[in-house]
Amino acid sequence: MTADLAVVGAGPAGLTAAATAARLGLDVTLLDAAERPGGQLYRHPAGGPVPRPVRRLVRRLDRVTHLPHHHVWTVVRDGDTWLLHAVAGPDEAPAAVRARAVLLATGAYERQLPFPGWTLPGVVGAGGAQAMLKGGLALPCTGAPPAGTGPGAGGRIVVAGSGPLLLAVATTLAAAGARVPVLVEASGPAAYARHAAALARNPAKLLQGALYGGALLHRTTRLLTRHAVTAAHGTTRLEAVTVTRLDPDWRPVPGTGRRVPCDALAVGHGLVPQLELATGLGCATRRTPDGTPALEVDAEQRTSVPGLWAAGETCGVGGAELAAAEGEIAALSVAGRRPPAAAARRRARLRAFADALAAAHRPGPGWTDWLDGATEVCRCEEVTAARIRAAVTDLGARDARSVKLLTRAGMGWCQGRTCGPAVARLAGRDPAPDRRPLSCPVPLSQLAQPPGAEK
Repeated sequence: MTADLAVVGAGPAGLTAAATAARLGLDVTLLDAAERPGGQLYRHPAGGPVPRPVRRLVRRLDRVTHLPHHHVWTVVRDGDTWLLHAVAGPDEAPAAVRARAVLLATGAYERQLPFPGWTLPGVVGAGGAQAMLKGGLALPCTGAPPAGTGPGAGGRIVVAGSGPLLLAVATTLAAAGARVPVLVEASGPAAYARHAAALARNPAKLLQGALYGGALLHRTTRLLTRHAVTAAHGTTRLEAVTVTRLDPDWRPVPGTGRRVPCDALAVGHGLVPQLELATGLGCATRRTPDGTPALEVDAEQRTSVPGLWAAGETCGVGGAELAAAEGEIAALSVAGRRPPAAAARRRARLRAFADALAAAHRPGPGWTDWLDGATEVCRCEEVTAARIRAAVTDLGARDARSVKLLTRAGMGWCQGRTCGPAVARLAGRDPAPDRRPLSCPVPLSQLAQPPGAEK
């Protein structure tokens, strides 16, 4: 059976696109690697309450074939249709879906900038800490249940990095019973002044940020802007962090470091669009204001490859509201409907806001100064900053790929998703779009199938 539309990813963009396309009479198959719809933003535990935005969309999916636990690892053109190959379920069974059109809504993952001690137990990604609470109801300091129900309740968790996600993470952790002594933001408020017009056109989002900030102040969390965690300390696990003031280029200001005791650190510097499926098909990309690559799409969310649409964070990180707007426009386009002018204006307003935040929180080039030679940049292959710098200065490496060939940085389990942006910056370049033939680990038995085989 051939679907009219296959949607990859069940976050806000994918859910909205699937529901809209089904309402317009299309036969839709929705594939998602997770067990439950909602994506990272609306992650919820098994048996727990479903977030209201997800409930609203799921009610509209009665005509959609939803395939959870299906991790699409490649998409290939097969005549006039697309063939999507997936690893399905805990047994990693082969699965394939055929469709006339494909919409990619694969989301994004966290950007991490390494620092001495970041491999210590107790250091987690900011989004990862929030996911632990949403999905497993555990605090990242000890894995104990929140809100006073175990020994992890009340643990001291420093939240650090850059970007609007930090406010939400700190608020979520504090509401779950953790003590957040300090929120460390590498950017400064002056960065927002250069984008006042785009920010002013989105008062609801500004109000949301103010509510988060007010909740943290009520809980006595201290906000430090133009600062960063430049080192983590501990023996068998995290015991404290060093917080240092930064200059405008994010270089640590000498003599300004202070030690902050803590039980855990939630750190992240924004999100990176997940592009492997799209770039493997030759889709054009663009550079976002924070230096990351994203898919280039037209006014109807079409990529440069005919028959392939994209929506959500793959087109540039912008949050749930923008993702849903793009998903709706893409579904209308697939169905041959012209998106209304109001939808286009809404998307433009939200995209301008997202670009303003991305520009305000773009990492400065000086962050590499907080790395010492022994800092492991690639944790999978244990490649240090000293080895990467030697590959650049002594062996002539000029980009992340040449560093990878000379040092194995990026050749581990995560395939450079964690260390890639840092390796590229140490090589003096902005991160290049990921280009991988496989978007996830695949059993050899599936690779041995003849092209176009379906089960």
